[in-house]
Amino acid sequence: MGKLVSTIFVTLDGVYQAPGGPQEDTRGGFEHGGWSFPFNDDDFGRFVDGVFERPGAFLLGRRTYDTFAGFWPKVTDPANPVAAKLNALPKYVASSTLTDPDWAGTTVIHGDLAKEVTALKERTDGELQVHGSGALVQSLLALGLVDTLHLLTFPVVLGSGLRFFADGAVPTRFRHAGGSLTSKGVSIQTYDLAGRPEYGSFA
Repeated sequence: MGKLVSTIFVTLDGVYQAPGGPQEDTRGGFEHGGWSFPFNDDDFGRFVDGVFERPGAFLLGRRTYDTFAGFWPKVTDPANPVAAKLNALPKYVASSTLTDPDWAGTTVIHGDLAKEVTALKERTDGELQVHGSGALVQSLLALGLVDTLHLLTFPVVLGSGLRFFADGAVPTRFRHAGGSLTSKGVSIQTYDLAGRPEYGSFA
C-alpha cells in the first residue's frame, strides 16, 4: 500500500494560491501569482528532485492538473526528473467536470473521495503524490487520508489570497519528520499525520 504525500508551497501568511506564475490562478482578483519564483535555488531544486524520485502515481486537483498538463507534456528531456515521472506515471484527477483529459496516463476520479483515494493508495506501489492542489489536500486532510505533508514556507507575506489552513480546517496533529532551510530562506519541513490534537494546561 502506498503513502499519500502532499507537497505544498505557502507564504508566511499561509497563502498557497498561484505560486508558479502570474496567470496560474487569478481567482478573487489575485495579483501576486508567481511569488515562489524569486526563491528558486540549488537547495530548492535538490529537494524537488528528491521528491520526484519516489512517486508511484500522482493525484491532482483540477486546477493544478490543468496547469501541469499545459506545460509538462512539452518537456521531453528524459534527464528531467520531474517531467520524466509526470509524463510516464499514472495521473489521477479529482474532478466532477473533466471528462476527456488529453494528457496520456490520466484517469478522472469522482464520487466518494474517501473511497476512491483509499483504493488508489491500496494499489499504488510507492508514494501517491499530491502537488499543489490546495483545496483537494484540505479535503484529504479532513478525511485523514494524508500520510505525510511537505510544507514549504517562503519568506514573503502577500496579505491576500487563498489560505491553506483556513478557518474551519479539521483540527489535526502532526509529527515533525525532518526539515531544512534553503540558501534563500525557504523553510522545508516534513510532517507525518499523527491524529487529532492533544490538549493540556500550564496552570
